[in-house]
Amino acid sequence: MEKRIGRGALAALLGMVVWTGAFAAGEEVLVYKSPTCGCCNAWVDHLRENGFKVVTRDTDNLPVLKARLGVTRDVASCHTAVVDGYVVEGHVPAEVIRRLLAERPQVTGVAAPGMPVGSPGMEVPGQPAEPYDVVTFDAQGRTALYERR
Repeated sequence: MEKRIGRGALAALLGMVVWTGAFAAGEEVLVYKSPTCGCCNAWVDHLRENGFKVVTRDTDNLPVLKARLGVTRDVASCHTAVVDGYVVEGHVPAEVIRRLLAERPQVTGVAAPGMPVGSPGMEVPGQPAEPYDVVTFDAQGRTALYERR
C-alpha cells in the first residue's frame, strides 16, 4: 500500500527544512552589554525565547567596542551583539535578525537606534509600543531603512 503525504504537511516540512538551514548558520549570538542593564537582559531573554543560543559578555567599555565594530552614534543603543559576521545594535527583534541571516546583505549590521518603547526588551506595561525603524549600516557610516516596526 502506497502512503502519500498531504500537500499541507509537505509544505510545512519543507518550510521547517528551509528555516532550519537558514537559521543554523548564525544561531549563536554574542551580546556585549553593561552588567547592570535590565533591558539588555530582557532582550537576551527575547532572543533565547525565539531559539537563539546567546552568550553574554558584560563590559564597562562599550563605547570602545562599538567604535571597533563600526557602530556610530546615530545608530547606537545600549548593547551590541555579533551574529554570523553581522553586528546587531540595540533592541532588534529576533525575526529581523533571522531575515538578516537569510538575506545576507552587504552591510556591517542592523540597528534599532536609541531605545524605542515597545521594542523587544523595552516593553512597558500599559504603554503602547512606539513606531520605530530598524536600519542597516555599513563601514562608511551609511544607513538605510531595513524594516519599519
